[in-house]
Amino acid sequence: MNDHPLHGVRVLVSGAGIAGPALAYWLSRYGAEVTVVEIAPALRHSGFAVDFRGPTHLSVLEKMGVLDELKALQTHGGAMSAVAEDGREIFRLPEAFAGGDVEVLRRDLSRVFYERSAGRAEYRFGDAITGLTPVGDQVRADFAAAASATFDLVVGTDGLHSAVRGLAFGPESRYVRHLGFYVAGWDLPNDLRAGPTPQQYNVPGRMASVRSDPGDPGRALAFAVFAGPRHDYDWHDTGLQKRIVADALGGMGWHVPRLLGALRDAPELYFDAICRVRVPGWTAGRVALLGDAAWGVTLGGMGVGTGVVGAYVLAGELARSGGDHPAGLAAYEHRMRGYAGRWQRGANPGQFLAPTTATRLRLRNTMFANRLFQRLLVASTKSLATDAGLPDYPAASAVADF
Repeated sequence: MNDHPLHGVRVLVSGAGIAGPALAYWLSRYGAEVTVVEIAPALRHSGFAVDFRGPTHLSVLEKMGVLDELKALQTHGGAMSAVAEDGREIFRLPEAFAGGDVEVLRRDLSRVFYERSAGRAEYRFGDAITGLTPVGDQVRADFAAAASATFDLVVGTDGLHSAVRGLAFGPESRYVRHLGFYVAGWDLPNDLRAGPTPQQYNVPGRMASVRSDPGDPGRALAFAVFAGPRHDYDWHDTGLQKRIVADALGGMGWHVPRLLGALRDAPELYFDAICRVRVPGWTAGRVALLGDAAWGVTLGGMGVGTGVVGAYVLAGELARSGGDHPAGLAAYEHRMRGYAGRWQRGANPGQFLAPTTATRLRLRNTMFANRLFQRLLVASTKSLATDAGLPDYPAASAVADF
């Protein structure tokens, strides 16, 4: 295979979170001309921690040359501790389950991937794709801010509420199932003296958690999950989202009043429904979906790692196809369908994090306090994340680093 098998191929990527920059890195190494468009004005600064586990995840990070850098950025958050209102610990999940083999903040991961790819990929922040039209062997993309342009391929890595999926595959209602819960996260001053181990407090149907910010112990990271019916919110209306979170968590004890007090002044809020995405086909002509846009489960545990593996496979299969883009896209979907589907079929994360009845909450606490059950959890998650048949795509190493 030529060292630059995608030379001259123009690819538009929607979304500069994690999967998008990872894909831009690999496509650029194969010689593609990559443009990444992101609706946010800059890289996002959400403080959520994400983890990688098992040899497949770590192998791809090593091939990207970022494994050592990410290890240096590890949160070292240790276990996850569930506490009663008075602070008494109910159970503690081991570090191997709560944080995998490598755990980093989402913002740090996004920055590392961006820095690795920005030398050759073009990034456009503060813009969005508004239209996709097939034009011969290309796709014309219309943008909210920039002039229209044509591309050989378009890839949606723009999350659960993917604009690319809506434009090329149909409305969100066809593919996204609300699982009955919402999730929120925000930063605040660490006047609670929270430590690196996340502590979470539950009442039926609601959970609030806090930990120190690994990069700045003077800051803390709040995280909440609560049950609620499906609503058609404006996903960019932060004021509305803050009111929804405050109403949902109102009346809880523990540190929740302090967390909600800080929410009012928080400059950035992560807010989303807990959903499961099922798309029968991840490609439509010269448009493809990757990561949460294709197979996402909010808080699904291995979603970030699977998206990074998917970026490696998509770029590798396109390069190996020798310019036969339909064959490369079909090979990508065939290889990733079973791997991504392993964990996508799993339980609803909301039911684990915020059981909706007192009985379910007691049952969860009893199960997770059991050491044997904890060991089984750790073993099963590593097994799900491992793909012994992951291709090597060795020609990628022949392309000059940058």
